[in-house]
Amino acid sequence: MVTTSPLALARSARSAFHSLAYSSTSAREAALMAIAGEIENNKESILAANQQDVDEGKKSGLSPAFIDRLMLNEERLGWITTDLRRVATLPDPVGEVFDQQLMPNGLKVRKQRVPLGVLAVIYEARPNVTVDAAGLALKSGNAVILRGSSETLNSNRALVDAIHRGLASTGLPEGSVQFVDSPSRELVFELLKLHNDIDMVIPRGGSALHKYCRENSLIPVITGGIGICHEYVDASANLEKALPVIRNAKIQRPSVCNALDTLLVHSDVAGRFIPLVVETLSKDGVTFRVDEKAAACLPDPLPAGVELAGVNDFDTEWLSLVLGIKVVDTLDEAIEHISLHSTAHSDGILTETETNAREFVARVDSAAVYVNASTRFTDGSQLGLGAEVAISTQRLHARGPMALRELTTYKWVIEGEYHARL
Repeated sequence: MVTTSPLALARSARSAFHSLAYSSTSAREAALMAIAGEIENNKESILAANQQDVDEGKKSGLSPAFIDRLMLNEERLGWITTDLRRVATLPDPVGEVFDQQLMPNGLKVRKQRVPLGVLAVIYEARPNVTVDAAGLALKSGNAVILRGSSETLNSNRALVDAIHRGLASTGLPEGSVQFVDSPSRELVFELLKLHNDIDMVIPRGGSALHKYCRENSLIPVITGGIGICHEYVDASANLEKALPVIRNAKIQRPSVCNALDTLLVHSDVAGRFIPLVVETLSKDGVTFRVDEKAAACLPDPLPAGVELAGVNDFDTEWLSLVLGIKVVDTLDEAIEHISLHSTAHSDGILTETETNAREFVARVDSAAVYVNASTRFTDGSQLGLGAEVAISTQRLHARGPMALRELTTYKWVIEGEYHARL
């Protein structure tokens, strides 16, 4: 049961922000280190709370992919605290000065980086987002309101308790991290109307959540995280090296947004490569949706686990061990397919031809574009950001993993010698 209204949470966060925004870098770093320690010291209660969520999720019939995103264990908690400590030690963007100019009239002009303000992060399934979002917000001087899904309520309560203990132990305001302690969708609707108290909404979840926030929010919304991801195997690709990359992109963690959904294969190598892909990935439990040209590269009848692609299969983010395969005749055809079916998240080319790589990078308009690498690297931790609060697939104001710098804006600072405009 929620004990505090969204308006009260937002105003408490705004009050805390006024202190947090002017806190020292060392104070914010110390808070993140303390939170990591609290999570480790209370891992038994956190894992017990998470197990309760997992058990309830299984009873209610949640999919295995959803359960995987929901589940915590000691290893995953270790990743969470490692990332949090990494964020703590990253350079602080707040106060950074850039674009300095000396005007002809003697005015000194610069831009100075400042926090965005109060963030509302609305997310599904993954309790790690609770810590990632709180850590990145705190380090960048922002207050944050967290609203996880009903399926993660017990896990999030335990994690937020640890976060509040860490804040209290270092003297930063506990109100810097607020938690909507209720699964009520009505409260989300109320939250989205608080444009005077919240500066940005960041939904992290499926397309329905993003659509709901876009349609109902009076606050700017950053959307993303929905990934229909592609790898294109060029005619010149080293097939021996390409296979492990594709396997990694598909099976390393299939339930996440940067996992591979569609494999595009040039017709010159399709006959050799597609049977190898099917044989190899079938051993990992992958099933396949193939177009007619890809099917022609396989035995007739089609092997178990392989079927012809349906009308919407190349527009599906699988989040599971399903892979679409399509044969293309040219680089242009591969890029055209991606432009029609990608969600502009993560798309890559496997090639030994530099001109093809350059053309792919220039023409594929995704937040992350890969050459000879797995799409699984679209992750704040993997890209040196420590963590991310979300992965933006839109153009304003950030694209790709959103971390410290993406949670800031700037102000103009103009210094004069009692200048007056003529």
